Amino acid sequence: MYLNLIINKAIFLDRDGVLNKERKDYVKTIQEIELFPNIEKCISKIKNNSFLVIVITNQSAINRGLISNENVHEIHNFIQNYLKKFDTSIDAFYYCPHRPNENCKCRKPKPELIKQAALDFQVDLSQSWMIGDNQTDFDAGINAGCKAIKIPDASELENCLDQILFKH
Repeated sequence: MYLNLIINKAIFLDRDGVLNKERKDYVKTIQEIELFPNIEKCISKIKNNSFLVIVITNQSAINRGLISNENVHEIHNFIQNYLKKFDTSIDAFYYCPHRPNENCKCRKPKPELIKQAALDFQVDLSQSWMIGDNQTDFDAGINAGCKAIKIPDASELENCLDQILFKH
């Protein structure tokens, strides 16, 4: 008996600084989130090219006591509801709640969240990408076995995607 394994490819995205404006005091509520223009176009473009879209984000504001897990879920639901208006969505959100000094396994640049997502969604990491605006995002992708790109700011996301998707 043979198992019919479906192997997917994914584009992993950082959240703050890529999908929405990063705040020095953290995005703590849906009132504080400012989505970047054209994220719906970027997400649609990824999905229309047969990639999963998975967000990998450090959210240390949780363990700093500034935000709850429920607040993070509300923010992610807000993003999904926004994208739903454009008939698109993010396939999953993975986040690390730990502060940098907690030395956890899941905080980028460590690759554990990407590896867990790959396991959950049967993703071939060698055919996948991590895109972020920080070196830790880039390093997490490389450490997980993905290709990785560090974009200087969110305005470059669409150009970056065009380069990636043109290669496939």
